[in-house]
Amino acid sequence: MPYHFDLHCHSHFSADGVSSPEALIAAARKKGLHGFAMTDHNTCEAVDYMIARGLMRADGVPVDGFLVIPGVEVTTDEGHLLCLGATLPNLKGQPAAEVCQLIHAAGGLAIPPHPYDIFRAGIRRKVLDRLEIDALEVFNAATTLHRYNKKAYKYAQERNLPMTSSSDAHHEDAVGAAYTIMDTADFTVRGVLAQIKRPNQLNQTYLRPKDKIRKTWNNWLRLRRKRPKPV
Repeated sequence: MPYHFDLHCHSHFSADGVSSPEALIAAARKKGLHGFAMTDHNTCEAVDYMIARGLMRADGVPVDGFLVIPGVEVTTDEGHLLCLGATLPNLKGQPAAEVCQLIHAAGGLAIPPHPYDIFRAGIRRKVLDRLEIDALEVFNAATTLHRYNKKAYKYAQERNLPMTSSSDAHHEDAVGAAYTIMDTADFTVRGVLAQIKRPNQLNQTYLRPKDKIRKTWNNWLRLRRKRPKPV
């Protein structure tokens, strides 16, 4: 059965995120998604929060037909790097190659998001060439310039890498703007991770202008916003 997954989402546990995990799930369900990856910046607090409240399960099984994949977006010293399927401590500032190794040691997948995007800490080709990555985000709905997605797609073709498409949502309205369609009989975190490494269909729609403006505004305000504490 084909499942629709947004593999790059942020909650208010990210410094520049807005929405609660509950709001993200509600919005994703309303848009027909079967799940998403929780990839806040340099923290897995949202994953702990969701497990504690029964919104996701530590054993990787769906909750009420919806599957949240644990993850994190690490700000390496050479750009951003997604970890899908595992949780990590704060690795901000560490070399990308070392972060890849730690992701794999934890049982996750290493996937560079918005590569080439120089305005959003995208990892460039010189670094990509030496990274042991499992897939490449070739379509990011929030990319600064469309040509960055085209470059990512071309690079993935050259290296024969699996490809993903994601919204990079920082608020619930943007969830599911773009997503990856995976046909798997194993609707668990383990099954989805295995399918990500195979060829998949990509739904590719850019964020609306007002959503991009909102994301930019949130970036400006992020240093003033206090992150919520798990209770």
